[in-house]
This record gives sequence, C-alpha cells and structure tokens, in this order.
Amino acid sequence: MHCFKCIAVVTLCLTLAGCGTLPWPLFKKTDDTLYLQPSSFDRIQNWSTDNQSEAIAPLQKSCALILKKDPAAEMGVDGFAGTAGQWQEVCNKLSTYLLPTDNDARQFFQDNFIPYEVRGARGREGLFTGYYEPTLHGSRGKHGKFRIPIYGRPHDLISVSLGDFKPLLKGETIMGRVQDKKLVPYYKRAEIEKGALKKQRREIAWVDNAVDAFFLHIQGSGQIVLDNHRTLHVGYAAENGQPYMAIGQELIRRGALTKDNVSMQSIREWLEQHPEDASDVMNLNTSYIFFSKLADQEGPLGAEGVPLTPRRSIAVDRKKIPYGVPLWLEAEEPDNDGCLQLLMIAQDTGGAITGSVRGDFFWGAGEEAEHKAGLMKSRGHSWLLLPKSVTVPKEKLYQPLWMSLQW
Repeated sequence: MHCFKCIAVVTLCLTLAGCGTLPWPLFKKTDDTLYLQPSSFDRIQNWSTDNQSEAIAPLQKSCALILKKDPAAEMGVDGFAGTAGQWQEVCNKLSTYLLPTDNDARQFFQDNFIPYEVRGARGREGLFTGYYEPTLHGSRGKHGKFRIPIYGRPHDLISVSLGDFKPLLKGETIMGRVQDKKLVPYYKRAEIEKGALKKQRREIAWVDNAVDAFFLHIQGSGQIVLDNHRTLHVGYAAENGQPYMAIGQELIRRGALTKDNVSMQSIREWLEQHPEDASDVMNLNTSYIFFSKLADQEGPLGAEGVPLTPRRSIAVDRKKIPYGVPLWLEAEEPDNDGCLQLLMIAQDTGGAITGSVRGDFFWGAGEEAEHKAGLMKSRGHSWLLLPKSVTVPKEKLYQPLWMSLQW
C-alpha cells in the first residue's frame, strides 16, 4: 500500500507542476510508442488566456487538404486519430469562422475536440526546439562569390514507402537511387558537396556562404535575396534519406562547445571562425535537403504543403502525429523565464524531429525569430486535440503503472 501511495503522490506532482519545473517520470518506458491520456480543457493551464483565434487560419489551411482526402482514410500512421471523414465534419464547421474572436475560437475547440495528453518513452516530458525562415544572398547563375549550389530534387532520387511492400513497415520511407539494377542509398552530404549532382543541373540558385546554406538545410525553407534585387522563396522538396546528425554534439565532443552554451548561434560562430574544419564538420551530418521554388506567399511552405504561420505552426514526427492536428504546447520560452502556452497546428516535419513528445516551434522570419529559434532547447509537454467523434484505440491509451499492476 505504501508503494501505491508514493506513486499517487508522484502522479499528483506531475499533474500540478508548472512550465519548466516538471521532474523526469519515476517510471520510464523503454520504447517510444505514443500514448494518449484523456484530459479536459479545464485541466490545461492557461487555456482560457491564449489567443486561440490565431490558430483558426492555420487550421483552415490544413483543413483545405483534409477535405480532399478519402473520408475512409486513416489519420495517423495507425489510425489512432480517427478517419479523414471525422475530421472533415469538424473542418466543415470551421469554414464558417471568418473573423472569430478569441472566445469564439476557444468555444469552437471546446465544442468539437477532446484534449489528450501525450506520453512517450520518457513520460509526458520531451524536447521542443525552434526554427525560423533564414535569409540568404545569392544569384540564379554561378559567378563571382556565388558558388554554393542550392539544389532542386534530383532526377534519380527515388522514394520508397516500405508499407506498400510489408504492412508492418507502414509509415517507413527510404530514399535511394538505382545502380546496376539495384536500389542503393542516395548520396551522402559529402558526396553531393564533392559534385555528385553536377551533371544533373538541378541548381535553383547559387549562394555566397556555405554556412548559410547549411543552416538553410536545417531550417527547411528560406528566402534568397538575389543579385537582381528580387527575392526567391525556397521550400523543402525532398531529402536524401541519410541519417541526420546534430553537429553540436561533435563540437561538444571536441571540447569546442559545452552542453550549456551550445546553440545555433555558437555553432555558426565556430564554423565561421574555423573555415579549415567547417566543411568536414558539416559533412558529419550526412542528411541533405533538396528545395523547390515557391511563389510569393504569406509564409514558407511546410511539409504538409501549406504556408507556415509564425508561433502557430509546429513540426512533429510524422511517424507519431498526423498533419493538421491541433496541439496545445507548454514549454519553456527561450531566453526568458516565461512559458510558451499556446495552441499550435502540426504542419511540418524535420530530420531531427523524432519522438512522441518532440516538436520544432516555427518562429517566423527576422532577427528576433532567428535569435529565439537558435536558443530554444526547451523542456515541455503537449496535448493533442482530437474530434469528439474519435474513439482512441485502447492500446494507445496511457495506463498508469498503478492501474496496470495485477494483484
């Protein structure tokens, strides 16, 4: 009986803890299966103080794609989030909201959704980082200082959905190319940097700074101010399928940075101050991103295929969370003692975004966005909002240890 009492106390502490004060769970799962714990809006701290009307427009963008789906299509890798038809019912109601007040928007979400707290391998707490839309300087042709290529999707890049061959691998995708009638892994970053794609002539633009290009790959989209004074918007088109490596880990291993001071700013500073080593370090991240030219629009294009909204769009692990799902985030605010508590929409993904309780917060464009994104390494947790008509499968529901123990 004393053990159960201790567990109950820990559970209560986890429930009441505020932003940035959450202890690591007493009991940790060894896998990172996504589990959901039913909750309610009155249990979400500061739910009533957010400007939820700002989440309506990005949700409408996602709904425009959801409404085109087969109503029987599953939402999520294993359909835990229901069917497209169930979401279409909610999306159709949303179409009537043109200029909602915060109270209108809040009531819409409360009337149509149930919040579920997300839990993964480390309980309900995870890592939330930030990204932004960088600005580079370049040209449409290679000349002078503009010698770093920004590539479009190569002609020989092949994407394979493994679930089409084995149902157990549903949601898994590999990228490759055909060589001697066999599918082999696609070129690594170092091979591409050495000219593996030169003959394909897939250059969208040429920029003047290799470090800027590297960070464009990490962010996934950006603006290139051309030498003719026009601006070229580029967005994620594909990737080479090679493993992503955070080079900050290597710089910590070398003693160049520490866990306390590693950030996008400190990594960039080190690369710029060590040009003789920068290329080799950047090539340790074998992942490589290919881009497409975008029309002028209100924001960069996320992987879902809709323009991203600053402070309302979030990148998630697509193997865990489907696009278009509203997500309430509670996380430490970078460079501040405050707390991010706001409603976001899952509209993007990234090579480093893996895990059930993991996300990348889109800050927008500009110096402040770059500053916030570069510093953000926040502990936090989240709730998914699912339509009330969705019945979450029993195997996806979180069951506290004290409830699962058998006498």
